[in-house]
This record gives sequence, C-alpha cells and structure tokens, in this order.
Amino acid sequence: MQITKQEFEEELEILKESSKEKLIVVEGPKDKKALESLGIKHIMVLRKPLYLVSEYIEKSGKDCILLLDLDKAGKRLYSILNHNLNQFGVRIDNRFRKFLFRTKLRQIEGMTRYFGKLE
Repeated sequence: MQITKQEFEEELEILKESSKEKLIVVEGPKDKKALESLGIKHIMVLRKPLYLVSEYIEKSGKDCILLLDLDKAGKRLYSILNHNLNQFGVRIDNRFRKFLFRTKLRQIEGMTRYFGKLE
C-alpha cells in the first residue's frame, strides 16, 4: 500500500505535537537536521554510550520517541535502547516508527526528500 502525502503530513503533525512533550532520539546529526527542517523539536542525537543515553532519558522524566533508522544497524540500536528504557520505566511512543515501516523510507535523514516525492 502506497502512503499518500496527506497521510504523511497527518503523521508528521502528530509527531510535531508529540515532540513538544517527548524527547526524540535519532542516530546522527543529519537525522536531526532533517527532522528540524520539518518543524520537529526536542531531538537528541546518539553521541554517548547507550547506557548513558538511557540514564539521561530516564532522568529527564520525559517519554520518548526512538526514531532510529529502519535498517539492520538502526533496528539493533532500537532494540537495545528500547530494552534499557523499558527497564527504567520510560514510556516509548512507537506510533511514527510503525508508520515509517509502511513506507519505503529506511533512513531518517532522507525523510525530507522522501516527503517531497510523495503525491
């Protein structure tokens, strides 16, 4: 099933609203830049060991959205962070991630280009 531009816009709007209260975690600075260009805030780039990232998120007291790439490496990172954060009792919002699996997009940094190609 092909995702329409309208569906993508609706999901992006929900993500924008969610980002006001939740911390979004991405793999790299290009991912962060792509999300910011779409108006999304409160983005944290993975720059430290995953256990330190997990502790930081837990101490922030915020729920989080793990927007890691949908490739093999991103899935591995997601699995580790998801496990660690669950142990800390951090709630993870997977709505947008599940939506992305319905698209052909596999790299967060390519989101703006992908969005631009939708009809």
